Amino acid sequence: MSNLAAKVDELTAKLTLEEKVSLLTGRDFWNSVPLESIGLRNMLMSDGPSGVRGEFWDERDNSLNLPSATALGSSWSHELAAEYGRTLAREAARKGVDVVLGPTINLHRSPLGGRHFECLSEDAMLTGALATSYTKGMQSLGKAACPKHYVANDFETDRYTVDVVVDERTLRELYLRPFEDAVTEGGAWTIMSSYNQINGTTATENDLLNTPLRTEWGFDGVVISDWTAVRSLESAKAEQDLVMPGPIGPWGDALVAAVRSGEIAESTIDRKIARLILLAVRVGAIGADGETPAQPARHNNIGAEGRAFARRAATEGAVLLENDGILPITDLAQKGSVALIGHNAKAARTQGGGSATTLPEFVVTPIDALQELLGDKLTYSVGAVVQRGIGELAKTQLVNPITGNAGVHVEFLDAAGQVIFTEERLASTLTWLGSQAPVETAASLRLRTTYTPVASETALFGFASVQPVKIAIDGTSVLDAKLTPETSDVFTALMDPPYTSSAIDFVAGKPVSLEINIDLADREGLALSAQNFVFGFETDRSNEEALIAEAVAAAKAAELAIVVVGTNAQVESEGFDRKDLKLPGRQDELVSAVVAANPNTIVIVNSGSPVLMPWRKEVKAVLVSYFGGEQMGNALVDMLTGAAEPGGRLPTTWPATEGSVPVLNCTPDANHQVIYEEGIHIGYRAWLKAGAKPAYDFGYGLGYTTWQIVGVAGGNQVSETKNLELSVEVKNTGDRAGKHVVQVYAERKNSSVDRPVRWLVGFAEVHAAAGETTSASITIRGREFADYNNGWNFEAGEFTLHIGSSVNDLPVSFNVVMG
Repeated sequence: MSNLAAKVDELTAKLTLEEKVSLLTGRDFWNSVPLESIGLRNMLMSDGPSGVRGEFWDERDNSLNLPSATALGSSWSHELAAEYGRTLAREAARKGVDVVLGPTINLHRSPLGGRHFECLSEDAMLTGALATSYTKGMQSLGKAACPKHYVANDFETDRYTVDVVVDERTLRELYLRPFEDAVTEGGAWTIMSSYNQINGTTATENDLLNTPLRTEWGFDGVVISDWTAVRSLESAKAEQDLVMPGPIGPWGDALVAAVRSGEIAESTIDRKIARLILLAVRVGAIGADGETPAQPARHNNIGAEGRAFARRAATEGAVLLENDGILPITDLAQKGSVALIGHNAKAARTQGGGSATTLPEFVVTPIDALQELLGDKLTYSVGAVVQRGIGELAKTQLVNPITGNAGVHVEFLDAAGQVIFTEERLASTLTWLGSQAPVETAASLRLRTTYTPVASETALFGFASVQPVKIAIDGTSVLDAKLTPETSDVFTALMDPPYTSSAIDFVAGKPVSLEINIDLADREGLALSAQNFVFGFETDRSNEEALIAEAVAAAKAAELAIVVVGTNAQVESEGFDRKDLKLPGRQDELVSAVVAANPNTIVIVNSGSPVLMPWRKEVKAVLVSYFGGEQMGNALVDMLTGAAEPGGRLPTTWPATEGSVPVLNCTPDANHQVIYEEGIHIGYRAWLKAGAKPAYDFGYGLGYTTWQIVGVAGGNQVSETKNLELSVEVKNTGDRAGKHVVQVYAERKNSSVDRPVRWLVGFAEVHAAAGETTSASITIRGREFADYNNGWNFEAGEFTLHIGSSVNDLPVSFNVVMG
């Protein structure tokens, strides 16, 4: 027995049954329970996965906002994924976080999946490879990664109750594969179990937590539940370790009684405790000398290194889909006039909605960065309304009436109307989740601020909340409403609450006093401990024709038109799936009208997942920025001017029409099931099987230079235990430096088992100067050729390997032999 194992056993033996059980449910929303008698401090968990929010969902506690996971997936870069993990670990360190709840490694089974933006790819091998690098990078700096959600949580509709029906082969080869890689190759210290059922059994109670996770993969870490995913004592019998959040949960006294009665063996509890103690050792939450470690120091200073990485990651993950040669525009700063068009150019989406939300200190939007470059040569038009709901007010226009500083004065009141707690907040989007404020005991909230308009206008002023709200402006009541959520998902109702507004007259420069009263008396469930409230303006949709006409006029008068299209929080977020693949609002009409007025039009796509683009062949260029993080605008200017090259290749197939998508359904049937009847054929595999042509293939993406494969070296023999080592020589045949992603796919003709037409088995990125030849080293594991049927089977004989730059652009082929 190792010294570490002996220490874990020694500490476990010191605990009473009651102490052990107390450790298995969270102390609060984000922390585990500390226990001074064994030198154990609390362990702080935080969302993830594209930033580290920290313990408090509070705009005063800023986080680095990295590009979304689809952008990371598009990088096809082991190195970038590792640095992504290290960057988040540094963020975790400054926020006192021990466990970062990410990466999200469910698959892009359907483009309608609501959390598509939060996942890496439709391909299990690519997802697993990047998850491994992310996990290794993060844990190399002493912070635990938590790959999630185990398993088959690939959509959001009815996620708490749905039963995913999936055969064993498909489960092993696709949906478990990324987790297997994150554990066996990445050494993950924790895993998050999901809400859904898999083949009739809830994830937190499922034997999949034991086999293959522990028995085959050797996972020695902690299985953390998704928040409220543990709903029964039965889950304690499984290999579920930690119930989150706390302190209330289904285990507690009931679990103590079950052990006392013999229903559950105490050895089952001891296994869980041993894994928790091991995690504490790994993250430094338990003292080597028996003394409880001090709480990690926290600070709110985001380093320049992190911001620089956010900017680089945004360019490395952006995908250039169309380019007739207009990009890069090296003389963009010298252009006579540029028309910037699109709601998302100003209200850019840098991250997806739900638990993935972080609170950046600032966001550089496209309009910010282009204005800095072009000054008064840039014009801006909304063109089409995209963002729905209530947009928050600019911080610079709010003055706290108590402090005189920017912001909002917040008072928590008891039932008698007495103030019991105050906060000085900085924004008009206010969230209390895991907060130090007395959310549970307060009877009401009162918000006060002075707002100074910058324009004279009649605007739609309103709020978003699930609680009864009254708003007065200069003492006059303007809104009094209790709104009903449109969803039964309590987390979605909290984070994307219903909204309303009223037309109010404002005068530029004339301050108005706002008082907002929020009734907290009538609430239940999550609303007892968490609240979210937004006040501000709803965008006026009353004259959409005029918005398009204004944009067309601006485009016609400009030398160049840049249109930023995208999605909104009602399209891509946790808690629900997409209804269709169209861009919201009248954005398609807008692009068509603009390009008709000015053929010199570039389109930027600010979405986290595939959208339909019926105009894609009419414009000069299409660049997918995804949710590009807080440096999105700066990265965009880097790519437009050629200071950086878009480095992304699609990790997911983009369709031309919704009807052509082979696997689309995310809606449970009458039996509350979603049946994965397509088996192993999802993503590009399904497109190849159907013989259908998408708009853009898996692996596709343009750069600012051209490449040629000039040679391949390596063996032609592979086996269960012998990897295939390839060296692929590629030449940069263009006139500038660039990046290329070499992709290797396998094919097996006349196979004895059902197989994809082709499937990804290896990849590598290379960088080279103009005219330079370089080598890509690619290791292909024997497992890439295996199929699962009561164990891994390795079909003997010849496989064909295809090498190229996308699943359908593979100029080099040769055979290898399995056996």
